[in-house]
Amino acid sequence: MAKVSHGYGTHLSQPRTVMNAIEFFQMSEGIWRSHRITHHLLLRRSESGNTEIEVKVLAPDDPKVIEICQLHTVQPEQAIGGCFVQWKGTMAWDRDEEDTHQGSTVFVLVPDNRHSGQLLRERGYAENIPVIGQYQVDAHNGLVLTTEYDTMSSQERFWFANPNLRLRTTTVKSLGGFNTTSFCAESKLSALTPPSSPATTADALIPAHSWLGW
Repeated sequence: MAKVSHGYGTHLSQPRTVMNAIEFFQMSEGIWRSHRITHHLLLRRSESGNTEIEVKVLAPDDPKVIEICQLHTVQPEQAIGGCFVQWKGTMAWDRDEEDTHQGSTVFVLVPDNRHSGQLLRERGYAENIPVIGQYQVDAHNGLVLTTEYDTMSSQERFWFANPNLRLRTTTVKSLGGFNTTSFCAESKLSALTPPSSPATTADALIPAHSWLGW
């Protein structure tokens, strides 16, 4: 029997092309303005904020990539690259102009396969310490980052509505239950400016809940 093909059926049956994590980082390279709404579930309150984020993709042989691999005792040749991120923003509950959220961090990708692997972090999302998380690019081209800490865990999912609009959801869960959830809409302001300087010692003093994501 001949196979009957309908226009919409043919379109839906076409295989989806799933990017790898480095391709996702490359789409994220540039300067972004992020608008965040955070829900503090235990406090039953929400706040909003704005952050400017700069993302730069790092090659596998970049000194920063090698440094993070050595920090986590991972062979540098296992890494396929990473990215350097710096950010500066404010939240609605900030009391004065000095109460800003700023800093920088480095992520390094160590793949298990094309779409998932380990994410080496210079500092964690929920705790300000070096940490190894997991990354996965799902079937809908969303990048999911999961990190387990001693007392809590975090999960972030990023996806592109279009090349200039990136969306993000974040959940931080403590041993006692869900603490915070947030949603971000991030619009690209421009292509990348000249290379950013490495993180300084002062960056290490950024509070743990700086809401950096990346």
